[in-house]
Amino acid sequence: MSVRLSLVLRQSCRLPRPPGPPRHLRVPIRASGGGGGGGACWEGLRGQRRQQDGQARSSCGPGNPAPPARDSIVKEVIQNSKEVLNLLQEKNPTFQPVLVIIQTGDDNLMQEVNQNLAEEAGLNISHICLPPDSSEDEIIDEILKINEDNRVHGLALQISEDLFSNKILNALKPEKDVDGVTDINLGKLVRGDAHECFVSPVARAVIELLGKSGVSLDGKKVLVIGAHGSLEAALQCLFQRKGSMTMISQWKTPQLQSKLQEADIVVLGSPKPEEIPLSWIQPGTTILNCFHDFLSGKLRCSSPEVHVNGLIAEDDVGLLAAALRIQNMVSSGRRWLREQQHRRWRLHCLKLQPLSPVPSDIEISRGQTPKAVDVLAKEIGLLADEIEIYGKSKAKVRLSLLERLRDQADGKYVLVAGITPTPLGEGKSTVTIGLVQALTAHLHVNSFACLRQPSQGPTFGVKGGAAGGGYAQVIPMEEFNLHLTGDIHAITAANNLLAAAIDTRILHENTQTDKALYNRLVPSVNGVREFSEIQLARLKKLGINKTDPGTLTEEEVSKFARLNIDPSTITWQRVLDTNDRFLRKITIGQASTEKGYSRQAQFDIAVASEIMAVLALTDSLKDMKERLGRMVVASDKNGQPVTADDLGVTGALTVLMKDAIKPNLMQTLEGTPVFVHAGPFANIAHGNSSVLADKIALKLVGEEGFVVTEAGFGADIGMEKFFNIKCRASGLVPNVVVLVATVRALKMHGGGPSVTAGVPLKKEYTEEVRETLWIFIWKVIRVQFITGL
Repeated sequence: MSVRLSLVLRQSCRLPRPPGPPRHLRVPIRASGGGGGGGACWEGLRGQRRQQDGQARSSCGPGNPAPPARDSIVKEVIQNSKEVLNLLQEKNPTFQPVLVIIQTGDDNLMQEVNQNLAEEAGLNISHICLPPDSSEDEIIDEILKINEDNRVHGLALQISEDLFSNKILNALKPEKDVDGVTDINLGKLVRGDAHECFVSPVARAVIELLGKSGVSLDGKKVLVIGAHGSLEAALQCLFQRKGSMTMISQWKTPQLQSKLQEADIVVLGSPKPEEIPLSWIQPGTTILNCFHDFLSGKLRCSSPEVHVNGLIAEDDVGLLAAALRIQNMVSSGRRWLREQQHRRWRLHCLKLQPLSPVPSDIEISRGQTPKAVDVLAKEIGLLADEIEIYGKSKAKVRLSLLERLRDQADGKYVLVAGITPTPLGEGKSTVTIGLVQALTAHLHVNSFACLRQPSQGPTFGVKGGAAGGGYAQVIPMEEFNLHLTGDIHAITAANNLLAAAIDTRILHENTQTDKALYNRLVPSVNGVREFSEIQLARLKKLGINKTDPGTLTEEEVSKFARLNIDPSTITWQRVLDTNDRFLRKITIGQASTEKGYSRQAQFDIAVASEIMAVLALTDSLKDMKERLGRMVVASDKNGQPVTADDLGVTGALTVLMKDAIKPNLMQTLEGTPVFVHAGPFANIAHGNSSVLADKIALKLVGEEGFVVTEAGFGADIGMEKFFNIKCRASGLVPNVVVLVATVRALKMHGGGPSVTAGVPLKKEYTEEVRETLWIFIWKVIRVQFITGL
């Protein structure tokens, strides 16, 4: 660590606080990975303290034993931590744990000790230096920011004692609390689960130093004076585990003198008041100090009549405590890595209570209370900052998860498809949901269902919803079948924005000169005219290699400004997620402000938009933007394609879709996870849920888990397009295909009567009629014979 950096850190903590909001200075320190120059600086710091320590001890008179080999203890702890960290990084090369210390005041010596010990161990450390008079709320704000930062694996506080309130201490996440000050860590320690929690490094340092000094604790009377809160509780617990009888006292306790005379070991948790004489301490007593002010002269062994057995000063405890904090930090990183690895989910499944006769689907759905979606997310390994909660039962999952789990092996990939269905549907969604419920709720195997989001058109039509059926459903049904998190509305907005841009561009080109149009497209802002990034891309496409808007010739201006769209070739229609037959053919441009420009147009169903197909095939925000820009909306009068990029609206479309790209997390009737994302039709698109939902689910289930995804419509389009389009785009290959075949569909395709939605089924479908079934089987055999399959 450079001397200049040490100087910067010292100065940063001494800056006077300016008026107004508090100033926060973050100073990250990257570890060098070895002992290097850090050791020399550490030794210098140790030397400063040794000199003071020797002066304090010399006043205690000769005959007192030498202090324990502090340096060897600290070096041993740091070396062990370094070895463990190296082993972790061998298996996880990108893993680099980060310790953050929030500090108020100017204790630069401890700051440098922390930095050098971290550097010795190979850790990254960052100090957040706050003004000494920072309020409780300001400190908590910093803590909450660090809690949600996945790059940070440990958080410690170096603040004044009067700021150590329960509110501040319990704001720390227990899994990042490397000082063991939260109620959860203390509770686990008291309960006897020390291996599951972080123990106070100061308390551990006291026990370690006594052990290394040869002091036996079994049966000894230990007096802890002036300690408070977590330190007091941790010391008492650890001493009792060693067989010591522990007494807790404050400096103003009336019986303090008698307790001091009884004690074999005295631990000082705060400075000794002047009125307390050292003569109260019995000769042969071992004294340990755990506070910073010990060497300032407030307690000195100057009384010749007091012969203490051993004086272990704050320098010993503080330095070893800093090393043990580093050890806790490495343990925190190891736990974090273990959580990232594949494990069987500890899923609390919801219990089904089947009724006879079976109620309607909506009655079954409403009869089950879903668990909170944040609870489900935690059960399947999602971090708090990887989900965006919508109400109580829905959440979006952020794509950052893919980066965190990039080294995780994928699970098994299962496709559910169906033979050509009847208009009533044959139960692919029901089979998909039933399969994951069986795998996860009953066989206790990690599994995820990935479904398409249903359109409100079919939902409000005869076909109905697509949440499954019976006791194999996604719940809540109403949330699933209707707005969900607004993805289809986002697609509607983006689609119609592009449609509006097409007609507006045609209107402006028909009513303006080249110069006026160019000035609108490339306006002067504060006297400066610049091309945007998307306009530079259009210039390159046109073969105009210029970047200064003022250098284009008249011909180039006309070529750039005019798309010359042929209205008869426009393929981009407006959309609405409702079946409204009277919008199938409309005339637009009837208002007088459109200056006589009108044309025939139409509304499609929203999920038929090409933007829905883009959403289902994309694998990142960048990829989605590129796909949106390549969408062809019409041809110009020379027959060349016109794209969204040419219209300059790609960025706007991407912004409208920035949340829709995140998969939606829901649950089945038995509380197992489901992704609902994207819903393109298979007759005009590829009919499958999103690539992103499948990829995220495959990471979450782990190598031994299963992801069950569904191909829409029949096998002849949905399944074929899954293989030929979706798998080619994603690079994924399914391990198993589950083909749903119903007797009803077999009969209909074997020559049975037609099935019409809303019309009662004929008796051939409600009774056992084998003839139509055999006819279908014969047709299949005949086709295979003819085609040589």
